[in-house]
Amino acid sequence: MSTPTAFAREEWFLVVTVPTCLVFLRMHDSLLAGLESRAWLVLMFVWLFVVILGSALAVLRHAEGLARHLGEPIGTLVLTIAVTSIEIMSISAVMLHGENNPTLARDTLFSVAMIVLNGMVGLSLLWGGWKHREQAYNLQGANAYLGLIIPLGVLGLVLPRFTNVADGAPLPFAHQMFIVVAILTLYATFIGLQTKRMKGYFATDASATVDSDAAIATTYGPVASAVLLVAYMIPVVFLVDQLAIPVDYVVETLHAPAALGGLAMAMLVALPEGMGAIRAASRNDLQRAVNIFLGSVLSTIGLTIPAILLIGQLTHHPVILGLERTDLVLFVLTLMLSLLTFSSARTHLLQGAVHLTIFVCFVYFLFSP
Repeated sequence: MSTPTAFAREEWFLVVTVPTCLVFLRMHDSLLAGLESRAWLVLMFVWLFVVILGSALAVLRHAEGLARHLGEPIGTLVLTIAVTSIEIMSISAVMLHGENNPTLARDTLFSVAMIVLNGMVGLSLLWGGWKHREQAYNLQGANAYLGLIIPLGVLGLVLPRFTNVADGAPLPFAHQMFIVVAILTLYATFIGLQTKRMKGYFATDASATVDSDAAIATTYGPVASAVLLVAYMIPVVFLVDQLAIPVDYVVETLHAPAALGGLAMAMLVALPEGMGAIRAASRNDLQRAVNIFLGSVLSTIGLTIPAILLIGQLTHHPVILGLERTDLVLFVLTLMLSLLTFSSARTHLLQGAVHLTIFVCFVYFLFSP
């Protein structure tokens, strides 16, 4: 940034994030002691949620800066790892706080998949199709993503429901470690191929286009982007632990649906990336949007499931992964629909409308199971 004034204008949210962290660091007990008041509970939740979301958006912005400098697909890989780190920290904070919620990780992962693969994909294809009629992307890259998302999604969120020992109980240690090893092995193999032999699968000529919106991401050099990314990530680590308290209060004391905790964490994870992907689709850079969407879901399954299972074992917190009832049907339907949507090298408005319909079904059955 050329001047301190320009830097202050660009990074003004630090003036919100840093004081919020200091206030909660010094007044944690008093601020979170009056949650029995509904108005105070809403205020604390909204305050923390907005500040964490704003910091996560800043993390995304600087991760995009690194992505522009590093190029595809390494840039998108940095972006997804940064957001997945926020996801793991958010789930761990709520999971380790208060009474045990063994289905929180499952509910969060399911919500992320539904928000991204239906809500965000639907909005992107609908808006992009409205502006550009049809949009092109690299079909080989989308197929490579889905070729891993589908089996890993079934291994992590479907298969645990049908084992002989999985009737409402966590999987045994051996089963969990098998899933961890299988998922990490496939994910590591994919990353190795994505960054070397298959690099061309995740780029098109259109994805190299940079307009005025994308130019924001390259305002800083790579070192400055990395430093600012860390500067915004640290408050996220601290504040998600504070957010866990009102989330637990709503689920445990007010007896709200347990899935609401997972939905709140999923929104923190999915919204920053989703907004970036929707902007990419709007400027007719569907390839970048596809990389963000599918890369986000793949990293959620490929990194978050192993991390949460390992954290659960180390902290003696049981983790239940298998989806049930309507969630199971909607997840399988989403995987099938995504396979059909990305079976052609061009997308259009109708596909976006279908994905948004499935997302509305997800929201409806969340409150009316």
